[in-house]
Amino acid sequence: MTDRAGESRFALLADGSTVEISQATPDDATDVRQMHEQLSRENSYFRFFSFSPQAPVREALRLCRPPGPDHAALLARLGGRLVGVASYEPTDRPGVAEVAFAVADEMHGRGVATLLLEHLVSLARQRHLTAFAAETLPENVAMLRVFADAGLQVTRKFADGVVELVMPLPGQEARQLDSYLDVVAGRASRADVASLRALLQPACIAVVGAGRQRGSVGREILRNIVTGGFAGMVYPVNARGGSVEGLRCRTSPADLPAGVDLAVIAVPAQDVAAVAEQCGRRGVHALAVVSAGLGDSGADLLAICRRYGMRLVGPNCYGIAVPALRLNASFAATAPLPGDAGLVVQSGGIGLALLEQLSRLGIGVSSFASVGDKYDVSSNDLLTWWERDEQTSLAILYLESYGNPRGFARTARRVGRKLPVLTVVGGRSVAGQRAAESRTAAATPLVTQEALFGQAGIIATHSLGELVEAAAFLAAQPLPAGRRVGIVSNAGGAGALAADACVESGLTVATLGAATRELLDRLLPSRSAVSGPVDTTGAVQPDAFRACLEHVAADDGVDALLAIGVPTAVADLTDAIRAAAVAKPMAATLLDRAESVGMLTAAADDGTAQPGEWPRRVPVYGYPESAAKALAQAVNYREWRDGPHGHVPDLDDVDTVTARALLSEFLAGQPDGGWLPAEQAADLLACYRIPSPATGTVDSAEADVELVVAVVQQPVFGPLVVFGLGGVAADAADRSARLAPLTDSDAAAMIGAVRAAAQLLGPAGSAAVTALLLRVSRLADDLPEVAGLELDPVIARSDGAYPIDARVRITPAEPRDPFLRQLR
Repeated sequence: MTDRAGESRFALLADGSTVEISQATPDDATDVRQMHEQLSRENSYFRFFSFSPQAPVREALRLCRPPGPDHAALLARLGGRLVGVASYEPTDRPGVAEVAFAVADEMHGRGVATLLLEHLVSLARQRHLTAFAAETLPENVAMLRVFADAGLQVTRKFADGVVELVMPLPGQEARQLDSYLDVVAGRASRADVASLRALLQPACIAVVGAGRQRGSVGREILRNIVTGGFAGMVYPVNARGGSVEGLRCRTSPADLPAGVDLAVIAVPAQDVAAVAEQCGRRGVHALAVVSAGLGDSGADLLAICRRYGMRLVGPNCYGIAVPALRLNASFAATAPLPGDAGLVVQSGGIGLALLEQLSRLGIGVSSFASVGDKYDVSSNDLLTWWERDEQTSLAILYLESYGNPRGFARTARRVGRKLPVLTVVGGRSVAGQRAAESRTAAATPLVTQEALFGQAGIIATHSLGELVEAAAFLAAQPLPAGRRVGIVSNAGGAGALAADACVESGLTVATLGAATRELLDRLLPSRSAVSGPVDTTGAVQPDAFRACLEHVAADDGVDALLAIGVPTAVADLTDAIRAAAVAKPMAATLLDRAESVGMLTAAADDGTAQPGEWPRRVPVYGYPESAAKALAQAVNYREWRDGPHGHVPDLDDVDTVTARALLSEFLAGQPDGGWLPAEQAADLLACYRIPSPATGTVDSAEADVELVVAVVQQPVFGPLVVFGLGGVAADAADRSARLAPLTDSDAAAMIGAVRAAAQLLGPAGSAAVTALLLRVSRLADDLPEVAGLELDPVIARSDGAYPIDARVRITPAEPRDPFLRQLR
């Protein structure tokens, strides 16, 4: 929540229902009074500890008085009806407020109080409160459970027949905040999944705009649903009635049976809002709006969906598909195969192309969503669904913009610990940015995308071809345990190219052990090279090549295998590679293939094998560079997944109170903001124990290494911390960036990502710069008013990192809570 009265947010209850949350105003007094009057005798007693007919009136006056900085009252409405209230009031203890809740009788057990508590916590933290207090009767088990399960630390004391509770709010201590956010995220995930069931597990579907003419979007979507064999009820809607695809048409959404799960809307843009309104009135649970060009009516569409609690895919989308249900509610030319790859795209055309490529490779899809303009359902929702659907083992994304990037990063990082998340980085050039911005409100800059993906552990590729190549390996093979690649080729030149490609991708070419070399000497033709890379020569027979692969894979110094075959008159090695019974990850390159990547399936594979089980599929690439890159991406992901998560340090010595007061004083004199004077900039840095030019004792002549550290406050993404070398070693193109707040692992990765930085700094210098980056990150994360910060140069020595010059730009800003449970 924010401090702005009259502003509302929509969020999901535990069962997936949509509620509207807003701050109470005097206009809400009648509704508040009536809700309290309608409470059961028991619940009224639990709330007021007594029976008084005047209690609802007094409560309405208290809750609905004009908002103020020392108190707050939030209302939850379901379908316009008030179903819950929550409030806090000041106490005689500084920083502590007392909370109270009431929920309509029929809404108990649906998570209303818990959701309101989360929004109260968010608002209280923005106002810098430190703790909530509450009193409840010991018989009020439901309320006690709300407090116990909230994710806050709770202390209880029983006195005078009442349970007194104190709950410290998540503050500056990073671990405490992370723990709380993890609990909130778990609730959000369960609610999100519940809200998506009608969309991704529908039992009945309507297609509004199912035209009579073949080739129209609505007709082709209907045809795909019917011919695909969807087992649920299907209702075409056509204003002229009649029948389409053998099904009787309804003339209007108003004629649909109540409670249809999903309506696909393919009507002219000017009619979309009216159609959505009719769907909402008939109790439709979810919409997929294919229509594009809604303009100003788009806001009406979203408001209608929120009012009726309908989840929305689109507008300007290509539909959805759930192959396991034989549901193809898209206008893809062919139905995707069922399988375990989840696919969400912002560009429908890219989505259809990826579906075709995955089908060609035999990679099936668990669910597909073309989200288009992303008014509501986004990649965050699909990632959450795949995390819990017990089917998806690989997530593939194509995105051009992010509504809540920090929420996305936290979701992707959590999901990525369970399954690989793969994407392609779009808009890498000025022209690419321009093209993306023509389709979305704001394309994401390259440096920001790379920071976001790097921190979230997302496998980021730079082309659709590279994405498909990486997906082929991840879908078919287990993850390599390490970076050592055993290369086996029947052509020395191809093996050399593969070795170069592996090294350039950050892999290590394995040197085989003595026992393996001895086996290969007896097995392979004379003049074969057996140390690694293995060159079997062109005279090798298929059985010998297959056995060679198996011996190399069994070597303890090999983590993964790269088999390369060049067709000769002596032998075609395709079947040998296909038949090799290796127990380690393997990719292959066949240099006579026209396609960039394909799939070899063992003859004995009946389709039931899982990645890592024998028999299995082997991805086969047209060039060794592609195979090496796919292997490297799998290794990088494995290292990220299994490596240390990192943590945001607590930094107990920072003085946020003084820092905020300094910025408030500056903005009071300059409401539009500006650059802080040098003395005030030094004072601000000192609040975070960052040495400043005013206090530093380092002369640039004493440099070891000159660096640049900066912060850029981005409108949607928040603060971006940038690091690079300065002075004579400066390279504007060689900078690394991460989104605040940084973990210690993020800071170390930033240093490692800049060429030669770690070597120039040495261990002591790297530690000093890491400490500086973490303090700058904390400053940027605490103070959204810091629109820009430049420390240039920074002198790094073994005893610390010292800014020589500092510039800080301040602008007015409101605190934001990117992790608050709310819909877009």
